[in-house]
Amino acid sequence: MEKRKRIARDIGDHIAQFPPDVRRKLEQLRSIIRQEAPGAVETISYGIPTFDLNGHLVHFAGYARHIGFYPTASGIAAFKDQLARYPISRGTVRFPLDAPLPAGLVRKIVRFRVKENTGKR
Repeated sequence: MEKRKRIARDIGDHIAQFPPDVRRKLEQLRSIIRQEAPGAVETISYGIPTFDLNGHLVHFAGYARHIGFYPTASGIAAFKDQLARYPISRGTVRFPLDAPLPAGLVRKIVRFRVKENTGKR
């Protein structure tokens, strides 16, 4: 079982708990979400970094061997084929730390979630 980090005060505090290589990936993920959802508010929910836009948009978190990305069940289902190479569950995808973050795919998923949460289909 992976050692859980302490619950952070904010997203920057969560990211700061990790080694530099993991911090870079977490900051990259945060930056992508900010770019694709500029009106979203950063917060901590369920003990992990969260972006809210008319409700929860996406969550993410760093772990010892992966980055968890939580775009809800609909975000996973809409991109299931493109996510096939990653471990996924109903609302979670795990990006391994030893591989590049799939930035383009993350952008598409966040855009999809923005449209869902703002009612623009």
